[in-house]
Amino acid sequence: MSHTPTSTGPGGNALAPNQSAAQDKKPSLAGVRVRQRKGQAKASAKFEPESFRDSFLLHLALLPSPLTTDALVAKLVQAGTTLEYLKYNEQFFELLFVGGLLQPGGAYLDDKRSPVYIVKTDDTSVTGDEGRGEDSWKDGVKGMVEVLKRVIQRYKYLQKPLEEDFLPNLLGYLGKWDLTARAKLAEATALLILELGASPKCLQSLAKDHVVKDGVALSFLSPFFKTYLSKQNVEHLGSTLRRSGLRDLLLVFPIQTRDRAHLEEYFKKEGLQPIIDWYAKLASLEAREQTINEVGRLINDEETNEQIIEFIKNQQVEKPAPEADLCEWIWQGLMKSIDWSARPDQLDQAVILHLTARAPILEAFCNGAKAQIGLINAIQVYCYTDTRIIKAFAQIVKVLYNADVISDQAIIYWHQKGAKPQGKQHFLKATEAMVKFLEEQESDEEE
Repeated sequence: MSHTPTSTGPGGNALAPNQSAAQDKKPSLAGVRVRQRKGQAKASAKFEPESFRDSFLLHLALLPSPLTTDALVAKLVQAGTTLEYLKYNEQFFELLFVGGLLQPGGAYLDDKRSPVYIVKTDDTSVTGDEGRGEDSWKDGVKGMVEVLKRVIQRYKYLQKPLEEDFLPNLLGYLGKWDLTARAKLAEATALLILELGASPKCLQSLAKDHVVKDGVALSFLSPFFKTYLSKQNVEHLGSTLRRSGLRDLLLVFPIQTRDRAHLEEYFKKEGLQPIIDWYAKLASLEAREQTINEVGRLINDEETNEQIIEFIKNQQVEKPAPEADLCEWIWQGLMKSIDWSARPDQLDQAVILHLTARAPILEAFCNGAKAQIGLINAIQVYCYTDTRIIKAFAQIVKVLYNADVISDQAIIYWHQKGAKPQGKQHFLKATEAMVKFLEEQESDEEE
């Protein structure tokens, strides 16, 4: 006869099989609704930008008249307690910048508009919704930027999507707006970078082909520069442009006008001479680095003097530089290619041999008196800075004189009144005998 196994309960009492199963079953509460966590509810909620827009406009419909910056800030901060600004940050900024929701590509989704927004503001008033008349708004774009700044200071999580997503996308749609609207967007962007500390990387969008086309990017950049320069100097602006990643201002010019002459012509017409001067200085620094590095590289690659001269001439066609600057850059390139590992007592001789062999490169470009005197000064400052060859200064000048790089008149003028202050007395004394000889030779020729 078989027996059904039994379980033993507390005290050794036997339990029936159905009793054991009942104990293993987990308890449940019939009719009790398990609440979803708040974060999970938000994540699974539908994305409804139009519903957000409608709720947002209901808040703005209660704005007082006349409208003030403080009132608008207070209303937006209050609305942020019930509306999901982070989830709908793109729609939030669209309503405050362009007044309505945008479709991909930049066109308006429908006709619903905010009562106040950046591209519609002016210095007198802003037209509200149909039937509301005009709300007085005397602060214009600056007032709207002040509003944005204060709201973002309250809701700090809005700054990152503004500078990383919204502004780059909006500047990609510039062709959708007329000149007046572009100017307002430009002013707002400049003020946000200056006053809110927004990243300038959005300016990279200006180099996109469809934005560059027909001068659209330029029509934004001019008012951007004017606004920026009304608050800061051109060096500060240059630093911002470097941080923006916009590598070269020429990239915002249409391809058929992408050259230095058109850049200068355009910004001169716009009354932006500081931009022309800044760009010329920047271009000069880039040309300087390129010349120094390339001359040094070509010499190390054992290219001939003729090949190096040809390279510099081609570079001058593309990026012309003053003769005096060019001669100094070539000198720096010649020094860059020297083997400085020689013994100290042999270094002077190594420099002299190197310059003797490569002097024809300088001779091809060092023609005018200004360039020659500038070259002597460049050598003077270099020898003063790098004292390893300070004693070779007079020999270097003599080598360049014998190679027809610098004239006797240039040496005499430098000695009499053209020398730089760095180590002046030392270098004048070192070349005193040479100058005396040249003066006597000049006097004999005159006689």
